[in-house]
Amino acid sequence: MDGAMDDEIRCIPQLKLEAVIGFNGHVPFGLKIHPDRRHLIYPLGSIIILKEIEDGKQEFLHGHSNNVSCISVSKSGTYIASGQVNFMGFKAAVIIWNYAERTIHSQLLLHKAKVEAVTFSPNDKYLVSLGGQDDGSIVVWNIETKQAICRNTASAYGHCLTVEYFNTDDNIFASAGSGTLRVWELDLANRKIWPTDCRTGKLKRTVKCLEISECDQYMFCGTTSGDIMKINLRMKLLNNCGPVKAKLNLGVNVLKVLKSGDLLIGSGSGVLALCSKNNFQTTKQVQLDNGVTSIAVSEEGEQFFVGTEAAQMYCLNFEDFRAELISTGHRSAIKDIAIPFATSQLFATCSEEDIRLWLVGKPKELLCITVPNMTCNSLDFMIDGQSIISAWNDGKIRMFEPKSGQLMLSINNAHRMGVTAIAGTRDCKRIVSGGGEGQVRVWELLPHGHHLLETMAEHKGTVSCVKIKSDDKECVTSSSDGTCIIWDLVRFASLRRMIANTLFRTVCYNPDEYQIITSGTDRKVTYWDVLDGSSIRELEASQSGAINCMHITQDGNHFVTGGDDKQVKVWDFMLGDITHVSMPLGASITCTKICTNNCLLVSASADGGIWRWTFPHSHSS
Repeated sequence: MDGAMDDEIRCIPQLKLEAVIGFNGHVPFGLKIHPDRRHLIYPLGSIIILKEIEDGKQEFLHGHSNNVSCISVSKSGTYIASGQVNFMGFKAAVIIWNYAERTIHSQLLLHKAKVEAVTFSPNDKYLVSLGGQDDGSIVVWNIETKQAICRNTASAYGHCLTVEYFNTDDNIFASAGSGTLRVWELDLANRKIWPTDCRTGKLKRTVKCLEISECDQYMFCGTTSGDIMKINLRMKLLNNCGPVKAKLNLGVNVLKVLKSGDLLIGSGSGVLALCSKNNFQTTKQVQLDNGVTSIAVSEEGEQFFVGTEAAQMYCLNFEDFRAELISTGHRSAIKDIAIPFATSQLFATCSEEDIRLWLVGKPKELLCITVPNMTCNSLDFMIDGQSIISAWNDGKIRMFEPKSGQLMLSINNAHRMGVTAIAGTRDCKRIVSGGGEGQVRVWELLPHGHHLLETMAEHKGTVSCVKIKSDDKECVTSSSDGTCIIWDLVRFASLRRMIANTLFRTVCYNPDEYQIITSGTDRKVTYWDVLDGSSIRELEASQSGAINCMHITQDGNHFVTGGDDKQVKVWDFMLGDITHVSMPLGASITCTKICTNNCLLVSASADGGIWRWTFPHSHSS
């Protein structure tokens, strides 16, 4: 049955991806600039994004089945190579992409579970790939024949973390990691690679990044101790180590050798420094918000780009060394999306510590509202667009002004175990909230404050979703206790209860409001009759994992689901058939929303990515 469903999904038309907001800053050296100096290249989830520097236009390379773990661009710019992670016991693919055609040149399968790093030889003859800790092997591939030449264990003792090719020789490359620093030579005739260990004396370091000088005379190694080792490559011997006193906090994550021989260094504490080639003394530096994981320098450009672990991208100039923030994103799982009523120009997302407002056209961040050390679980725009209501894990409901981000109202102790779901009525006078303890509360908004109207306590588990009927007289809540309850908001009493063997994640009213649809961990979408609470129909919505989110169009003809199978699916409401499906993303879909005029479909994932799709069905009046 699963195989049949797989075949069906392959035949279904794909959703068109319009734009992506986000950048996986945790991929080491993940931000690259193409030699044409026109495109930035970076991963998010299972796709690789090619973004034009001038106008921000995006193109996408998708072929990986799981998160991209490493990326490299050949010196000529002809090829891009990327590796991925996979589940234990499964092979992790290395894909070589043809840059000009935006197609897969070859897919290489030898490593287990994870590909740690990839690097091209200077003349695009070979690609070297390094397996993760569970694989521990180095493989040299012939790019033209698409075959492996040889394979060897990366290190006899420690865990290898990175590889780097020499700049002038296709047959020599270096590898480094915890307790290992080696130079390898390719013996093509015997299909072998021979390692030579570099001698560092009593100095023991874990190397995170490698850079080789232009003439292959020296190798610079950034360490977790915050210093840099300079290795003489002719002698394979430690030449220098520094800085001696002013080491970089949280280690050297990334370094680049410039044409002048000086070094650009990024640290785990967010310091970006320009250091002298002789004594590693800092000549210029700037403090960024989070740890630096990527530095992208073009061959002759006056500017360079920096990526951080908090999904931020900066553009800097060598002259003034001032950091300009050019791209932002969420660094952790996105909990909810909200789109204002009757518009498709902007939307809001929430995650750990922050709420962000995005302009659709660019896409560009308009506003970031931060509450330190707290997580926003849910948010909603009031229908008049004058306020954003949000639910937080510290038990507070916070209301913000959407233009300035100013706090308008804070309801303290709204729920004992955090506020987990929230919705506003159409008259903008009341808020209905759900909490971790299972209570549903109705709040009245007053000109200068708030008033608790009623507490309704029938759920035994966390309230996961609240939806209010268009006349503001009823609402429906779903809970992880396996029940959905329809409440009377006039008498504050439960009207009907729907029970299923599942942890309900979400619930939606059909616009006619005589049916509701639910989804949860049983991987089913269930239609229920509002009048008697009976189950009308069940759809098998996923083969693998829970359905985390669902949203129905304003005309009620279609709805969208997303879940742990990492795909967004568009359904016909009446027929119960999938009409369109997205490519598999790198992480679970946590939330999805359609705007009221069917122009905008936005989904978000557990890796912090925001995905904007073309909604395939027009609005019917």
